[in-house]
Amino acid sequence: MAVTMAEITKLRNLTSAGLMDCKKALAETDGDIEAAVEILRKKGQAVAAKREDRQAAEGCVIARTDGKYAAILALNCETDFVAKNAGFVALANQLMDLAMANKVKNAEELKALTVDGRTVADLITEESGKTGEKTEIGAYEVVEAPTTAAYNHFNNKLAAIVGFNLEGVDDQVGREICMQIASMNPVAVAREDVPQATIDQEIAVAVEKTKQEQVRKAVEAALKKAGLNPNHFDSEDHIESNISKGWITEEDAAKGREIIKTTAEAKAANLPEAMIQNIANGRLNKFFKESCLMEQEYVQDSKLTVGQFLDQTKKGLVAVAFKRVNLNQD
Repeated sequence: MAVTMAEITKLRNLTSAGLMDCKKALAETDGDIEAAVEILRKKGQAVAAKREDRQAAEGCVIARTDGKYAAILALNCETDFVAKNAGFVALANQLMDLAMANKVKNAEELKALTVDGRTVADLITEESGKTGEKTEIGAYEVVEAPTTAAYNHFNNKLAAIVGFNLEGVDDQVGREICMQIASMNPVAVAREDVPQATIDQEIAVAVEKTKQEQVRKAVEAALKKAGLNPNHFDSEDHIESNISKGWITEEDAAKGREIIKTTAEAKAANLPEAMIQNIANGRLNKFFKESCLMEQEYVQDSKLTVGQFLDQTKKGLVAVAFKRVNLNQD
């Protein structure tokens, strides 16, 4: 049977599928709108399955707050072109509306919600059919606290939410702390919240770096004592290059290599453990100050930490939790 433009328009309004896709679906079903919708849904599922192994690294990130509840949703796709599409952004906002209305705790809860008889998971699959790209919920993060705040960066790729221990926190204060989180990317609220595995890794790196520095200082001192410029011996490639340039002789190179080898071995075997641990602990402390939200330098006033700023704003005020989602590389 012939398919009318009115039927095609109706099917497009229901599914947002392409004109030719709608025409073909209606032709297959002899004008049965409901059957055509199912065909287009199945097409969306087929596209989603085909795209399953593709990387969905672009998308739209949205953060919202509603009193004691704040959430971030990342709806991911494959290209920035689709991420900026009005229909894709509208779907992301629709899903966030649902999430906020139902105060869902995680992505699985969100995907199980229904809209006009279709689950959110179905809506996402259908979006894959419309765009031809893998579409998925890349992240769904929640913070619940006496006061919450949210911040959306202008490009819809980065957002942050934060929770505070007290009620009645000024909206602007909450927004500024979210902006701090977005820009400074802390790993935890306070040093007590940093995972032990992260602390162990930082200590190991700090110890190794300190040992290397102590050995290097000893080598530099020994080279200077022998009348050699340490800058000419900082790597084997540099030594060879300096020989070719005539800055050092073959004899100088041999002498320098021997000094480096014997001095490094002797120093590495006699490093003072207490001093190494002291310096490493200092480096760990620096890591905490740079990476823990409450200890970070407040970006709006470098004379204050975030913790000091919050306490000045409202006595006893502290951040208790935060989440940050960034589709761009940090």
